[in-house]
Amino acid sequence: MKSVATTKMSSRGQVVIPEKVRRQLGLGPGTQFIVLGEKDAVILKMVHAPSMKDFDHLIRKARTQAKAAGLKRADILSAVSEVRRRR
Repeated sequence: MKSVATTKMSSRGQVVIPEKVRRQLGLGPGTQFIVLGEKDAVILKMVHAPSMKDFDHLIRKARTQAKAAGLKRADILSAVSEVRRRR
């Protein structure tokens, strides 16, 4: 069930997420968000680190795609080194 509540911004730009919404979504101190704003809408999207299972899946997928593209380990290490030199 969706929760609807109102809130307002403080003079420091802080917005309180109402308790009912925090409880429903399981939000606690330290929860991180991406903030999107367009026209008259502000959207907060929770950021979650991937689980190890999800991370392993991403690594396998990346390796499969790299192999299909004909990339070798040396190519990837070279690309990483190039990007690090630019910083």
